[in-house]
Amino acid sequence: MSSREIADLVEKRHDNVLRTIESLAQRRAIALPQSEEVPNDGPGPKTIRQYRVGKRDSYVIVAQLSPEFTARLVDRWQELEARTPAPVELSRMQILEMAMESEREREELAAQVAAAAPAVEFVGRYVESTGLMTFRQVAKLLKVKEPEFRQFLKEEKVMYVLGGEWTAHAQHIEAGRFQVRAGTAQANGHAYSTSKFTPKGVQWVAGELAKWQLAQRQKEGSHA
Repeated sequence: MSSREIADLVEKRHDNVLRTIESLAQRRAIALPQSEEVPNDGPGPKTIRQYRVGKRDSYVIVAQLSPEFTARLVDRWQELEARTPAPVELSRMQILEMAMESEREREELAAQVAAAAPAVEFVGRYVESTGLMTFRQVAKLLKVKEPEFRQFLKEEKVMYVLGGEWTAHAQHIEAGRFQVRAGTAQANGHAYSTSKFTPKGVQWVAGELAKWQLAQRQKEGSHA
């Protein structure tokens, strides 16, 4: 409940209510409520300050201002509380079904990750012998279409496009997943930089891509 509502209930000026609240807070009869700026419907400034008051403290404030309005305050709180929908109570069976569904999803994810493990291990062994790799080389190695690979890299904030070049985010460069190579184009003398996957980066991205693809399939299944 706001201090303005209290002022209306007890038919007092709002500034008087504010002073009463602050006086009670200084005496530690109530906690100083949170204040906020709200639009002013009346004359004066465009916004005014008001307090958000809890139920217990509102009774203390009204008792200080005008005890005869306590009944009106009780009615107002009942009106406010009636607007709040009651929490939905779940049956024991519903709770069990939710727990079983969550466990099934966890097991499916674990199975998918386990199935992807040999492929990730193969990628690790492969890149150890080949060194740095470009975006297209990694997409081909992981057997993923380039548009899908781009979507994954963007959504997961692995890489972004800068000046027409795929550029790794700084945290992944610092983690050793990419190396940035800079140079100058012989044709026009323009400087350029390109991010290439390190062996560590390819192995990491293979695992992350597998998890992302699984999440995408689960989303599609939920919308089907």
